[in-house]
Amino acid sequence: MKPVEIYTTPFCPYCHAAKALLRRKGVDFAEIDVSRDATLRQEMTARAGGRRTVPQIFIGGQHVGGCDDLHDLDAHKALDAMLAV
Repeated sequence: MKPVEIYTTPFCPYCHAAKALLRRKGVDFAEIDVSRDATLRQEMTARAGGRRTVPQIFIGGQHVGGCDDLHDLDAHKALDAMLAV
């Protein structure tokens, strides 16, 4: 499985929903909390092409977007293929 990174904040309901979907699929992920670290938030924004909202999700280093984007990938049966090595 490709590595998954998710930039989050603790009280973001979209972050919780995205993580819940990944957990249901049995996906391990690295969570990066940007709530108290401006440098990490700047890194996230740069990697996400200027997007500043959380979550921002990366699979295998590729930006896939936020929570809605992740759920859309799953609904269209594209998430499993993207996660596969």
